[in-house]
Amino acid sequence: MEHLINRRTLLRAAGVGTAGAAFGVAAGVRPAAAAVPASKRFDLSDPSDKLIRGNRLHNNTVMQSFAFDNVNKRIYTVQVVQGGVQLPGESAPVPGATRAANGDLCVSQLDLAGNKITFMYLKGFGHGVQIGVEPVGSTAYLWTETDAVDQWGTAITRFKFTAGAVFTTSTSGLEKHRPVSGSTNNTCAIDPTTNRIILRHKVSSGFRYNVYNLADVRARTYTPLASVAQPATVGSARPFQGYTALGSYLYLLEGSAYGTYDSVEGTGNTYITVVDLNTGAQVDRGLTKAGYTIPFREPEGMAIQLPTGSASSARLCCGFAGGESGARNASIYYKDLLV
Repeated sequence: MEHLINRRTLLRAAGVGTAGAAFGVAAGVRPAAAAVPASKRFDLSDPSDKLIRGNRLHNNTVMQSFAFDNVNKRIYTVQVVQGGVQLPGESAPVPGATRAANGDLCVSQLDLAGNKITFMYLKGFGHGVQIGVEPVGSTAYLWTETDAVDQWGTAITRFKFTAGAVFTTSTSGLEKHRPVSGSTNNTCAIDPTTNRIILRHKVSSGFRYNVYNLADVRARTYTPLASVAQPATVGSARPFQGYTALGSYLYLLEGSAYGTYDSVEGTGNTYITVVDLNTGAQVDRGLTKAGYTIPFREPEGMAIQLPTGSASSARLCCGFAGGESGARNASIYYKDLLV
């Protein structure tokens, strides 16, 4: 570990550890192929550091994904509602399998130390593969999938996080969007350094990622800045588990819990793949052993954290579910070397 830390220090001293002005370079090229200004990317060989470990969420199921409110210093996580919960308007407790099939989710709000502050429920929204957070002053607006069919979202939505609330897909105030008509498996993530939203969706040719300006989507202008296919190497041998973007690069997460697929305890099968948003080319891919001593250890979600609010402090964060069945917990590890 020591020689890796020294390597990081030396690279930063040489000036390759900051995002600098790369995130603000002007560009004007094809609207759906090369309109994302070039940026630096995370070095996957950089050792991972712990942000939180073993923290309990509001429900006892695995964390599906998470995102940061970098302004108000909060973490938001989503998980499928645990079995046996009875929400307002329900005549009896609902089994966990039914919750999963219906797309019922629980959102936990945490502080940056991983302590739970409060929660809310989303009924019929989806599986929670990835979410985004848009801070507006002291208010957090969540971006999630919604209108689930067979547990997967057919649209994305923006809404104000409301402590203790139970939202359904018909709750007033939901701002729904369908950027790609007829697509399925819709989820989204937000790049906080550029205020762009990334839409993962499934069409006849497979999974794709469209990048939009957040303001354009809110104005219902769905012209992508970039559109790339998910590489064939991703999700083919093990489950897809989340994604995020920083500047001109897309980061994809896959893997499974210890003892499933090809995941061996102590090593795992958690891979991160880096894709150039302007070309669709896979530019890096690597196994991460972050949190390798976590019991169970299933990768769950990705997000960008900005500890200082600046792109130069960006962290590529990966989530992991751990603990025993019926008492799962959440951990987040990060890489922060940009090259």
